Amino acid sequence: MLAVCLGVAAALSASAAVQTGIDILETTDFKALAGKRVGLITNQTGRDRAGRSTIEVLASSNRLELKTVFVPEHGLKGLTEFGPISSSAVAAAGKTLPVLSLYRNGPVAPRVEQLRGLDALVFDVQDVGARFYTYLTTMGLALEAAQKVGAEFYVLDRPNPLGGGTMGGPLPSPSVLAERRPTAFYAVPIRHGMTAGEIARLYNRTIRHPGLHVVKMKGWARQMSYGATGLSWTPPSPNIPDFHAALFYVGIGLFESSNLAVGRGGPKPFRWVGAPWLDARRLLRALSQRGPRGVAFVLQDAVPAENPYKGRLCRGLAMRITSRKEFDPLKTFLALALALRDIHPKDFAFRWDETRRMVGTSRFRKLYERGAGFREFQRLFDARSFAEARKAFLLY
Repeated sequence: MLAVCLGVAAALSASAAVQTGIDILETTDFKALAGKRVGLITNQTGRDRAGRSTIEVLASSNRLELKTVFVPEHGLKGLTEFGPISSSAVAAAGKTLPVLSLYRNGPVAPRVEQLRGLDALVFDVQDVGARFYTYLTTMGLALEAAQKVGAEFYVLDRPNPLGGGTMGGPLPSPSVLAERRPTAFYAVPIRHGMTAGEIARLYNRTIRHPGLHVVKMKGWARQMSYGATGLSWTPPSPNIPDFHAALFYVGIGLFESSNLAVGRGGPKPFRWVGAPWLDARRLLRALSQRGPRGVAFVLQDAVPAENPYKGRLCRGLAMRITSRKEFDPLKTFLALALALRDIHPKDFAFRWDETRRMVGTSRFRKLYERGAGFREFQRLFDARSFAEARKAFLLY
């Protein structure tokens, strides 16, 4: 019994050791920002280990002056799903701070007049680990803006919730990168296994802002699951309510460039797929014969709360992880996509321009349309070569 208790205590101690960038900033009495007028890019995910918002933490410090709060997609509280985000104000530490949106039908950079009078921009937002999620594009655009006005840029680092050791998906082609779309802003695979601070360092190789600083975490290791960090999960957006949604999203989210519903607005987004035209039983049989490992599929009809089939009965399949070690969300996407190609060649369709930007390359369409098999797609989605390319930018 004593050995068991000691083992549990050791596990809890290990998990409690993870401190994010805002925690480190607090323990150093905000030395890095001392005397600076600061603009903060954050949302509901910016919190310290005690649960205090980063807005409150910075506004309460007499070592710096928090002047402005900027928010990415989904707004300050992460509740806005569609449409523009209006600017507002927030009260913190007895002050009223302006809140300015960095999202207008896509991420946008802070304007020069919004940065006037600021010495530094601070970024503290929890990402989900998928290249096509927009928060890190907001970071990149803000880093560019900071460089233009001569402001320093601080990334308060947080874990990649999908871990830092596993990668997958194609690198965006040069033509896709040239479009500077939020789904392919960085030269990284879909599942990149990097933190926000590491991505900032990678991007700074291109823009070379001398004022980039990353406040590193303590206690985080690349193979660590999010549950092992001891950090509470704050939903980064309405349809990523928990860690499992984030894990499925990096693969199943690719279907958002198709006419397949992915469970948005439902109880388990990205863990269900369906459509009015879907032969769910036939799809289930196909997946049972050649489906990916680590995930189980069950028949489940649903009426989506959001488009593309809002309010319509859809036949579908629910998914659950049976083995975290074997589950690969990108292989799950490929297995579903190829089964749908064979079963519903006339009903199922990608919106190819969007798909090219999300996947990162037109090669996916070429393989798909010529009837390529799973192994050819696996080679396209193999990101192991990126492991060497990213080494220079890793912090952990």
